[in-house]
Amino acid sequence: MAQVTMADITKLRKMTGAGMMDCKNALNEADNDYDKAMEIIRKKGQAVAAKRSDREASEGCVIGKSVDGYAAIIALKCETDFVAKNADFVALTNEILDLAIANKSADLEAVKALTLGNATVADAVVDRSGITGEKMELDGYSFVKGETTVAYIHPGNKLATIVAFNQAGVDSQVARDIAMQVAAMNPIAIDRASVPAEVLEKEKAIAADKAREEGKPENMIEKIAEGRIGKFYKEVCLLEQEFVKDSKLTVAQYLDKASKGLTVTDFKRFTLNVE
Repeated sequence: MAQVTMADITKLRKMTGAGMMDCKNALNEADNDYDKAMEIIRKKGQAVAAKRSDREASEGCVIGKSVDGYAAIIALKCETDFVAKNADFVALTNEILDLAIANKSADLEAVKALTLGNATVADAVVDRSGITGEKMELDGYSFVKGETTVAYIHPGNKLATIVAFNQAGVDSQVARDIAMQVAAMNPIAIDRASVPAEVLEKEKAIAADKAREEGKPENMIEKIAEGRIGKFYKEVCLLEQEFVKDSKLTVAQYLDKASKGLTVTDFKRFTLNVE
């Protein structure tokens, strides 16, 4: 059997990200054959993933980034906050997101199919399960494109937002303000026209039922419900929300004040927090 040296272990660790003892054991089992050792580590990850497939991966790392008019979010989920805060885990999340942005991946399946090192992204995540001993999964991938884009990551890496604007060269503080608005106020649409029809119909029904419970005359129900829907729009439509830094302004007014005609064309928000 070939002698396994510290240099061999270090080399395999750089190639796989596995722990020192895992690398040493894999090299010993593979008689110092790197390809076989990598396969041993990968199979260990698959075994862990299969064993823990029914566990809930509710912790993790959520990262957002913006590059040249393109911004994306991705979440790499795990079982415990201890693993989520691990530097190698956060680094892997960043590496996957950088790869997704570089390739302008269309969806999560496209991200999983990208090549990361000597494996696909999907395999790399499974491999890391073997290192952490926890279920891990990619989730929450989304992107926006625009003349200007911005990303905001809330401290703790549990929540991130991305926003696209219709104008180039948007002031960085203005862009960040809007990304933070999305994080804090959780809008569901840009404006009234983009509120999903099913959501609107549900809210109208709720408003009408509430008016009836309050004993309002039937001939007034529709009008009262419409008034309450107006309030609903101000709560869930980004451009109609009160601007968090100045309640005298709506978000639309703040943007127009910053640059005439400036508006949001798209946004995405992803969180691991219970809301």
